[in-house]
Amino acid sequence: MQVLKAHVTRVDYLEFDAASPDRHEFLDGHIFAMSGGSFNHATIGLNIATILRNQLRGSPCQPMNSDMRIHTPSGLDTYPDVSVFYNKAALTDDNRTLLNPVLIVEVLSPSTRSYDRGDKFWHYRSIPHLQDYVLIDSESIHIEHHQRRNRDEWLLHEYRRLEDTLHLASLGLTLTVAGFYEDVTFSPAG
Repeated sequence: MQVLKAHVTRVDYLEFDAASPDRHEFLDGHIFAMSGGSFNHATIGLNIATILRNQLRGSPCQPMNSDMRIHTPSGLDTYPDVSVFYNKAALTDDNRTLLNPVLIVEVLSPSTRSYDRGDKFWHYRSIPHLQDYVLIDSESIHIEHHQRRNRDEWLLHEYRRLEDTLHLASLGLTLTVAGFYEDVTFSPAG
């Protein structure tokens, strides 16, 4: 990710982000540009947001799309592809930042996949309410589901077939992998 500004406060970041049509991440005094995604990335993000919205209707859980910023106790401000909170949203920054997601979903792109699996996941793990972190590959059928077992223990489940089902115990949902990849076409290898 490209650093746009360095040595700024979080207040400076919030003002900069609010005035810009683009989204930005903030960490350790640095504002980073967030890159746009591919057609598959956008399709998968919309699929999962739609599935969660339909499945959670009438429940105490509410999904949010990539317009909702998340702030982690470790200091990262970012915009995940999808997040879900339970009961009441804990909001700050004039209702622009969610503090209590129970689920975060990131759609992986070639340029961000290592970051999403590594440093970003480290920051997400600092959110006490977070129970599930789901990574969905945009170039192949591959989903990684990290499920919190206790404060410092996460269990990884991987899914590579459209027939597989993903169970999100925190939301009481079982979802099909095929639904995430509806209308997605992969480029031939080579």
